[in-house]
Amino acid sequence: MKRIVILDTVLLSGAALAACANANANGSTKEKTAPNIVFILADDLGWGDLSCYGQTRFRTPNIDRLASEGLLFTQCYSGTTVSAPSRSCLVTGTHSGHTAIRGNMELQPEGQFPLPADAVTIFHDLKDAGYTTGAFGKWGLGFIGSTGDPGRMGVDKFYGFNCQLLAHSYYADHIWDNENRVELTDNCDSVPYGEGTYIPDLIHSQALSFLENSVREGKPFFMWYPTTIPHAELIVPRDDIIRSFIGKYPERPYKGCDQGMPGFRKGGYCSQEYPHATFAAMVTRLDRYVGQIVDKLKELGVYDNTIIIFASDNGPHLEGGADPDFFDSNGPWRGYKRDVYEGGIRVPFIVRWPGHVAEGGRTDFVCSFWDLMPTLREINSQAVPDNMDGVSLLPLWEGREGQKEHDYLYFEFQEMNGRQAVRKGPWKLIHMDIRTDNDRYELYNLDEDPSETLDLAGQHPDKVEELRKIMTGAHIPNPDFPVLKGE
Repeated sequence: MKRIVILDTVLLSGAALAACANANANGSTKEKTAPNIVFILADDLGWGDLSCYGQTRFRTPNIDRLASEGLLFTQCYSGTTVSAPSRSCLVTGTHSGHTAIRGNMELQPEGQFPLPADAVTIFHDLKDAGYTTGAFGKWGLGFIGSTGDPGRMGVDKFYGFNCQLLAHSYYADHIWDNENRVELTDNCDSVPYGEGTYIPDLIHSQALSFLENSVREGKPFFMWYPTTIPHAELIVPRDDIIRSFIGKYPERPYKGCDQGMPGFRKGGYCSQEYPHATFAAMVTRLDRYVGQIVDKLKELGVYDNTIIIFASDNGPHLEGGADPDFFDSNGPWRGYKRDVYEGGIRVPFIVRWPGHVAEGGRTDFVCSFWDLMPTLREINSQAVPDNMDGVSLLPLWEGREGQKEHDYLYFEFQEMNGRQAVRKGPWKLIHMDIRTDNDRYELYNLDEDPSETLDLAGQHPDKVEELRKIMTGAHIPNPDFPVLKGE
């Protein structure tokens, strides 16, 4: 397979598609009012990895433009601190004490623990509302043929990695097109690693085609774009982007898993001579992807009737030669991916929706991934039950009164001896090393100590007890993903 080249020019669609979009605008009330939705989810991108959030070592102009034309959130939280459960929270509208998937559990032959057959997802909701649905990138919510297969979870078109472990390789030997395995014959041992098909480029081209096809069909569309960038491994094609960064930063080469080693193309991270330059190039590449999605929506005549959301699935990682401290990837927050400190779970979140979301807004409203489902339901006049974990953010987006606030946010992580966290107002309680005999509670006031440096548990035992009771009530045991001792 030849390398997909998409970074200098956007795929052409022809005037017919724009004409189709204009014709749809004159159709039924549903067609005129139902907004298209594009949700771009970065992988392990830190809160501080975008220049609109303070990154100074490189720029992200296309994502910054979305922020300047929409609403930027400073206190949005991911589902939890690693990929699969964070995605589970996002697509099912449940927090990590209720969601079905609570860890990155690998299953054979390929993939992660699946969503159950009775799971209701945002894809189901939007199909019920008349949308065409697509997912392009990393799934990780159930292998092909399982109950969590994208096609069984309401996704019309899936293209990308089913398995998070195999998604560690940007030059893997196959990906999936719905239930069909796509062999990437030039990503083989006879071709030097890094000279075959760069899979994010391939997935991106398919996502642009989905936009074209959806407009041609004349239905509103929801495109979820869970890219693998900038998850380790650190590698990009040797093009103008990486060349612009080589020599710009001090470097410490990373020795990783290369051809001939057991983990090669099966979860191991390749060696990288220029890890700093490569990370900057990866985020820059993602920023160009975002710009091309915007250009495609404009070309198709649907940009102003499309909600664009940008976020990251959790905090920045430390694997594969990554150096989040050099880039200040977690901004002012303590911790990284796998931590329930702010750096592991507070993420960038941007919403652009012309005519509904005012331009250039910035909010410190506390929200989370499980708010997406009730928000999209309200947008499409679907029922939003009072007992949902999330709250609809539509009043906030539209700048009107009536925005409901969370009583609390709850997070859990079943690896690394088990971790939990509860945030209520400015207070945050963390439960560490739960499954050991040395478990402990830490209490922080985020208004006074946003970097979580001063543990106040000994000074405020009543607050510890209040939040501990919330923590106990928020956690519903899941035998597949034990967090508490004895589960």
